Amino acid sequence: MDVSISPSTVHGTARAPPSKSYTHRAILAAGYADGAAVTDPLLSADTRATARAVEAFGGSVAVTDDESRLDVDGFDGVPGVPADVIDCANSGTTMRLVTAAAGLVDGTTVLTGDESLRSRPQGPLLDALTELGARAESTRENGQAPLVVTGPISGGRVSIPGDVSSQYVTALLMAGANTDEGIRVDLETELKSAPYVDITLDVLDAFGVDAHRTDDGFAVDGGQRYDPGGEYAVPGDFSSLSYLLAAGAVAAPEGLTLDGAVPSAQGDTAIVDVLDRMGAAVDWDREAGTIDVSQSSLSGTTVDVGDTPDLLPTIAALGAIADGETRIENVEHVRYKETDRVSAMAEELTKLGASVTEHEDELVVYGDESELVGARVDGRKDHRIVMALSVVGLVAEGETTVAGGEHVDVSFPNFFDVLADLGATVRR
Repeated sequence: MDVSISPSTVHGTARAPPSKSYTHRAILAAGYADGAAVTDPLLSADTRATARAVEAFGGSVAVTDDESRLDVDGFDGVPGVPADVIDCANSGTTMRLVTAAAGLVDGTTVLTGDESLRSRPQGPLLDALTELGARAESTRENGQAPLVVTGPISGGRVSIPGDVSSQYVTALLMAGANTDEGIRVDLETELKSAPYVDITLDVLDAFGVDAHRTDDGFAVDGGQRYDPGGEYAVPGDFSSLSYLLAAGAVAAPEGLTLDGAVPSAQGDTAIVDVLDRMGAAVDWDREAGTIDVSQSSLSGTTVDVGDTPDLLPTIAALGAIADGETRIENVEHVRYKETDRVSAMAEELTKLGASVTEHEDELVVYGDESELVGARVDGRKDHRIVMALSVVGLVAEGETTVAGGEHVDVSFPNFFDVLADLGATVRR
């Protein structure tokens, strides 16, 4: 689906969608439990893939008519052998979390996904499961899906790199609580995207599971039982909120109010500080869970995205609009997402008239040298690229057409409806 955005102003009030990261973990945690209600979930293509995986292991997930709650009957820590291949679609989080869950199965699980997902690295997680006693293989012997995992594991100690994906740690901790011995994860390198493991610890704690940091990494005791005490409420998603905040900072002369901005363990709350440093008029009332932002003269800044890789597209878009130089550092691991987001943003922003220099571990956007003009750009089948380019379309001269607009369904299904409701000129 092509989506065209023309220069527009936005105003009014919008609500952050529920957190995708929290929803994934909560659905699987409810599956590991005897059952639970997950309230205020994000129902997207990615999180539905996790729900299907829970059902494949013997649980069930029912959605209420208003989609405000998921009623999950879990498999109580003992996932059954799936009757069919588990299709994780485009969801890397689903594949990694479910691959570790498959290690608990007394039998064999086969996992696959779409073309993009089948190109993403899974090798360190397969190696860890093998160390723990499972048979965990890539059918093409390249560390990528399709994957075949035969368990069960009983727990133990493993060593993995921390600079590819924090989701390996999350997957092992969530599964480890249901092993006999527990799992200790030692990190061989510095952990990138560390706040995402903090999200995991937060969800595990809410479900009554104790997992903790160690001197060398993380650990979870075995023999624990998942139990949230009935229900678990998902907080708002700051990754998705970042696009609306950016839209407010570049195109809301009368101001924009965003609800659902409740403090949590999400590292992407850093977008508020980034906007502040760029000179945006932004005010976060943490107690009320609201953020007010208005159009401002932005200046470039330097941002390390080692812990916040999902913010790179948003910051790159802001850098193209701001004065001066925006330097985004520590970006190499952002290349292993739905697409190489570093190259994707460099190439697509260039089509819009931005001046961009791409390095292996750095992306530099020169706002002073950019003259943004509408053009046809490719969203690369990546929800975050689509939304970030759409923000630029609000200020680029003429019409900007983003190909692949339907991919926002992964994390923010009604993104373009929200943008239009706020006053943006959006044509689909």
